[in-house]
Amino acid sequence: MAMQTGTSNDVQLRTNSQLIRSNRDSLDRKDSIMTDPGREGQELEGGSGIGRAIGVFTSGGDSQGMNSSVRAVVRMGSYLGCKVFYIKEGYQGMVDGGDNIVEATWASSSGIMQRGGTVIGSARCKEFREREGRLRAAENLVIKNITNLVVIGGDGSLTGANLFRQEWAGLLDELLEKGRISQQQRKECSHLNIVGLVGSIDNDFCGTDMTIGADTALHRIVEAVDCIATTASSHQRCFVMEVMGRHCGYLALVGALATEADWVFIPEWPPEDGWEDTLCRKLANERSMGQRLNIILVAEGAVDRKGNPITADMVKKVVTDKLKYDTRVTVLGHVQRGGKPTAFDRILGSRMGAEAVLALMDATPNTPACVCSLDGNQTVRVPLMECVERTQAVQKAMSENNFEEAVRLRGKSFQNNLLTYRMLTKLRPPKDKCDPSGTSCSTGIKLGVMSIGAPACGSNAAVRSFVRVALTKGYEVLGLHDSFDGLIFGSTTGLIDPVKPMSWTDVQGWSGHGGSLLGTKKCVGSRYGMQKIAEKLKEHNISGLLIIGGFEAYHSALEMAEARKEFDAFCIPMVVIPCTISNNVPGTDFSLGADTALNEITDICDRIKQSATGTKRRVFVVETMGGYCGYLATMSGLAGGADAAYIFEEDVNITMLRDDVFHLKDKIVNMGVQRGLILRNENANSNYTTDFIEHLFSEEGKGVFTCRKNVLGHMQQGGMPSPFDRNFGTKMAAKALQYMSDQIQQSVESSGKVYRNDPASAVLLGMQRRHLSFTPVEELKKTTDFTHRIPKDQWWLKLRPLLRILTKHKEKAYTPEGIFAGVDDFEDEDNI
Repeated sequence: MAMQTGTSNDVQLRTNSQLIRSNRDSLDRKDSIMTDPGREGQELEGGSGIGRAIGVFTSGGDSQGMNSSVRAVVRMGSYLGCKVFYIKEGYQGMVDGGDNIVEATWASSSGIMQRGGTVIGSARCKEFREREGRLRAAENLVIKNITNLVVIGGDGSLTGANLFRQEWAGLLDELLEKGRISQQQRKECSHLNIVGLVGSIDNDFCGTDMTIGADTALHRIVEAVDCIATTASSHQRCFVMEVMGRHCGYLALVGALATEADWVFIPEWPPEDGWEDTLCRKLANERSMGQRLNIILVAEGAVDRKGNPITADMVKKVVTDKLKYDTRVTVLGHVQRGGKPTAFDRILGSRMGAEAVLALMDATPNTPACVCSLDGNQTVRVPLMECVERTQAVQKAMSENNFEEAVRLRGKSFQNNLLTYRMLTKLRPPKDKCDPSGTSCSTGIKLGVMSIGAPACGSNAAVRSFVRVALTKGYEVLGLHDSFDGLIFGSTTGLIDPVKPMSWTDVQGWSGHGGSLLGTKKCVGSRYGMQKIAEKLKEHNISGLLIIGGFEAYHSALEMAEARKEFDAFCIPMVVIPCTISNNVPGTDFSLGADTALNEITDICDRIKQSATGTKRRVFVVETMGGYCGYLATMSGLAGGADAAYIFEEDVNITMLRDDVFHLKDKIVNMGVQRGLILRNENANSNYTTDFIEHLFSEEGKGVFTCRKNVLGHMQQGGMPSPFDRNFGTKMAAKALQYMSDQIQQSVESSGKVYRNDPASAVLLGMQRRHLSFTPVEELKKTTDFTHRIPKDQWWLKLRPLLRILTKHKEKAYTPEGIFAGVDDFEDEDNI
């Protein structure tokens, strides 16, 4: 429910809102640089594309999220005054012309975001590969005066578009010579501009962190493995699963990380000779430790070191013959291409589609074709052929068995995924350092791990990773159950000992569990008294502390760091991993749990909207969590196609509400769209509550639509962790342990006591842009609004105008996101 704020706080609320808007306006200027440096800092007004025509088509294999891109192209193009045309059935529709090239309308792009595949169709086209086919395609485009193309597809589709662009002048000259176009048409369509969007589940395109559709395909894989794991465990079976990816092992590799798979075969990193015996030894060892199932993932393009294919059936035969395990093969196939897109793919498709239109508006006859790509949380424009050449170089390296080079060319993200997987799968409690239980280690150094704040998905994956990496390094890990309650007061939930060592097998299978298996409490340390906490840390001889949680976790770490002058028990390395669905922790762009929550909200909104299909005209007002942070409302609004999203960071006023009522009436009466969706962050405004908005819209919409309210509540915290949250937690914890270990080694005294009190020993590990960074919590203090528990600078606020533009709200101007980058720029940072 919305939190009621008294009158005495109104001034502070508005002051904070103005402060945040000021910070948003002063975001790094790099975010607004145009491809043309001369336009730096300029804003695009609606109508700047009047008289221009854009064609959008999807080509090659379909991928989830393509429809979001199509919708964004149509609506951003309309906003700028362009005519936008659907080119149905890809290049085949372009060659055939006629009814395959139709003008798009705002209404025709409504209700397609939640649909998988591509609503405008995709097809392979042999004719376009020949000049005569391209000649017919050029004629059909000229007839519609289309000189701007948005191509959504893989490297083959983008390469074909670039060739088409290069030949354009010659094709038009030939058409003019044959009398198929006029001199006036030749003049008006003298050059063709191309912008590409990479739609592929394989994530095999160099020059972008993620391709449209890859995240959804990962969800399908993880969902399938989760389902199979239950039956495999029941019967003590081994399952070998084949996943897609062509010649790229991304899906198999990241799927293996997310599902705790025992082994993965990928084309970029074939197993060493004799892998059959190594695999069987590993599986047998897992069974000896009490594991009842084994999961092996095989990428469809997997090979050995000599380039010979490795198939799922081959792997099954090895396991069956050598170990006599009951082994089954599952080929996921096109299931991975199916289903509705995830929140990430919807948002990615929307951002890329809008940016593609802006790139076309910026293009000149001499501008090379570009691809709109994702660089961390930022949109960039990368030269198309530079990306294609790098992508083709990967395949060339693999065909030459130069696998190290292939992995390097895949980029930092792929490298880090591979390194993390290899590290985690090779981990074993060292027998010379640990007792048989795998918990008490001879280094004598104990590390603590605890969760603080509301539960969020991904925390269990982080605990599993931290415990296992720590044990291999000779540390003992104490699980501090139930947060400070368990540490100070002992058992509160029936545990015999809430502070106890965690063994290797204790955390088996934790990655796929939601919530917090350690137990958590939503409170800060000062509530219990810093002296009590210090006494307990000293009592248990804890020399390093990992805190997983939200704003309370960060705040508690800050309090302990500031209390070091009084209590030397806090003079130990402390690392905070942000884990909250609200994504309101300073020092990081993303928090564990936020991705899963976004998917839950998006899925629920899909169901809510569907409930109105074929019935009354209806508008739904949905309240989301987030405290004073509007991240969930904004991003789920983008993913769910909401008509508006009200948040605390932007003033909500009666004029805005009135305009939204007018928009909904116009949309329902004149556009023929039968439903509307309004999102509201729980603390958006103390007066314009969810109930108030529902009543206002119900009254003003009489005779046109009815209105219903939905408060999502704790459904947003539930569900199974998404692949992103599982992998993010795994990598964050491994990196945190390494940092903590380095700090300990630098500060351990001859007596064995660890003493470290510099600011760099109490840090928050966050993802900023595209790399992980450790920031002292004391340094973050000045960037934090403690009254409303949010950072003063939030990157996602720059997406707010896009949200309203895509729902046909007239904004004064729109600042483009994209900057010009090269494919090599993706190698510079520690991208995860």
